[in-house]
Amino acid sequence: MTTISPFLRGALLIDIVGSGATALLLLSASGFLAPLFGLPAGLLWWAAIIMVPFLLLLGLTARRDSVPASVIPLIIALNLAWVVASALLLVSRIVTPTALGYGFVIGQAVAVALFADLQYMGLRRAAATATATATATATAKPAI
Repeated sequence: MTTISPFLRGALLIDIVGSGATALLLLSASGFLAPLFGLPAGLLWWAAIIMVPFLLLLGLTARRDSVPASVIPLIIALNLAWVVASALLLVSRIVTPTALGYGFVIGQAVAVALFADLQYMGLRRAAATATATATATATAKPAI
């Protein structure tokens, strides 16, 4: 189990706010943004739809005191997959984004990479705390 520390909870909440705002923007304005970004409206809309289950995972995780050990690495991996997919989209030549579109895709990818980094830092801190607690418990002298 991984304990959700205040730092890790904060990293998850920052991700919820940033990713949630992006999803709401894309869901509500994909048709408007498509010509500005030079990206298909369907791509923007489906990108937002894909975020919904991820946002649910983030919310459920942030509300708990501890989660199975695989949950935080999964969240980090999903964030990194998003960053890679964003980069691949730009280099694939499947789409021809405008300068604003490049800025949007790169900007959100950088933000998501920062979310993953904060979550990784939180995971490492949680592991260090758990190790220190286990060591202290194992070396504690029994009361007589």
